[in-house]
Amino acid sequence: MIVTCTMNPAIDLFCQFDSFEPDEVNRSYYEEYQANGKGVNVSFVLRKMQIANTATGFLGGFTGDFIEETLQNKEIATDFISIDGITRINTFIRSHKKEYKAVNQGPMISEQSQHQLLEKLTILGTKDMLIVSGSLPQGVPEKLLVEIAELSLRKGFKLVMDISSDIMLECLTYQPYLIKPNDEELATWLKTPALVSTAAIIGAANELRKKGARNVLVSRGEKGTLLVTAQGDIYQTTAPQGKVVNTACAGDTLLAAFIGSLEKGESIAEALIYATAAGSSTAFQPGISDLTDIEKLRQTIELKIGRN
Repeated sequence: MIVTCTMNPAIDLFCQFDSFEPDEVNRSYYEEYQANGKGVNVSFVLRKMQIANTATGFLGGFTGDFIEETLQNKEIATDFISIDGITRINTFIRSHKKEYKAVNQGPMISEQSQHQLLEKLTILGTKDMLIVSGSLPQGVPEKLLVEIAELSLRKGFKLVMDISSDIMLECLTYQPYLIKPNDEELATWLKTPALVSTAAIIGAANELRKKGARNVLVSRGEKGTLLVTAQGDIYQTTAPQGKVVNTACAGDTLLAAFIGSLEKGESIAEALIYATAAGSSTAFQPGISDLTDIEKLRQTIELKIGRN
């Protein structure tokens, strides 16, 4: 069983205006509501790959109902903790070439709800995988991530983490199966200057492996993808060329496509190529990729394999 965990999901409202002026009634000519959150996005992509998964986390109010119904309509199982309060709505306004982004904190999560989530995760065992990604809502301490990491080692399930917080370094003690930083997060965690060269990124990924991470998948945007495995193998891909219009969900797509490909029995090399193509496909369109252009994009990707 694959479980995705999103603790601070959201509805993303996208609006377009001819003009957007202060102190006036601005009327949109286009709006779209999307269920969002990094783990939610991972669930969507896994389902597009025909891989069953269950989405969990915290949901509340009519907005939470919308997200849960959207997932269920996509035939994704849900097992969320129902909370007091209302799951957040983020608003993205585009007018001419300008974009305004209003990202909200989300509801306060009680200690009782946090305990309920941990209780749900205790059912996972050696045949299961948990993907934890995204930010934390109000009231949830970072130590909860460490508790989840400790639980994964104790119960034996594979833990995949895509978080930006420095708490990741404490989580590494419990040997997560896979982490997915970008180059900026690598530099921040290791308190080093910006990692410009590929050699520097490989060195940083190896540092995280020494601290406990078994596999490190680094998303590098237009520079491609890099993976350092538990065995010390280094895989590098180039990225397809195209007009980037949506970077927000590209990393989620990359992660889901990589995990999904491995679940289907693909080799690490083929999984990384597919994932790179999928992430780029999402980057080249407004929403999450429907994966129909993957074969075309795969043909443009170069793969290099080395070893530490």
